[in-house]
Amino acid sequence: MSVPDPDRMLARIGFLDPLAGAIQKRVRRVLAEGGPAAAAAKDLLNGRQLGHPLHPLLTDLPIGAWTASTLLDLVTGRERGLEPASDALIGLGCASGAMAALAGLADWQDSYGSERRVGLAHALLNSSALALFTGALGLRLSGRRRPARPLAVAGYLLATAGAYLGGDLVFRLGTQVNRNAWTEGPGDWRDAAAADEVQPDRLLKCAPDGVPVLLTRIGGRVCAVGSVCPHAGGPLEEGTFAAGVVTCPWHGSRFDLSTGAVLTGPAFTPLPRYQVRVTDQGRVELRQARP
Repeated sequence: MSVPDPDRMLARIGFLDPLAGAIQKRVRRVLAEGGPAAAAAKDLLNGRQLGHPLHPLLTDLPIGAWTASTLLDLVTGRERGLEPASDALIGLGCASGAMAALAGLADWQDSYGSERRVGLAHALLNSSALALFTGALGLRLSGRRRPARPLAVAGYLLATAGAYLGGDLVFRLGTQVNRNAWTEGPGDWRDAAAADEVQPDRLLKCAPDGVPVLLTRIGGRVCAVGSVCPHAGGPLEEGTFAAGVVTCPWHGSRFDLSTGAVLTGPAFTPLPRYQVRVTDQGRVELRQARP
């Protein structure tokens, strides 16, 4: 039996791409108007300080809380004392779901193509689930529990469908996967370039053993880091370079070339670093940095 391709099905829904473009344009305007504070908030939501995306961490909370509340609802007919616990779990799910939505929006803002379309469908399903659970919580707190339960069940089904698309984004489309996860530089010294070609005012790309590397001089020292942006694979040699910092031309992530560290997102993992030596013959050699 063939497994349906979610993106192929979603591509037939004509309003998704125009809606995605309109939302991204609006968010881009808000970020521009918000200045450094908005940029810092997006950086936090992208998970740069964690070295890991924040969104998947937050999504575990609403899914777990709503699952537990659904299970408790199955037995509250006999155990009336469990109703407050179920209510509290739905409230926790709604609060954490709102935070997960913000983190997801920050990640999705830098997507395009199939990732953007599937991500929007994922967001619409989960936002609808959040709205249904919020409505169910309001009914419960007002004492109308009977009509609240179908809303919660519908919300749980939508959240499950949204989780399926979330998995599709990561495991099939590779969204938010570190593009350097499988990159391993040479274990032994390899020739990279002539030492006089490496200048402090420019980036030099080389590929010892087929591994793309950027070379430059910082404070008189030759530095070598990976040339592929870990966020979405942007070619860093085509980005802007100043004061030892390179900015990705695709989504604006900034990296310290002396250490490979991420200075601003949406990237959240550092660049691969390489040990460098200059031979007596004036050649730059490098190898994978040792832990």
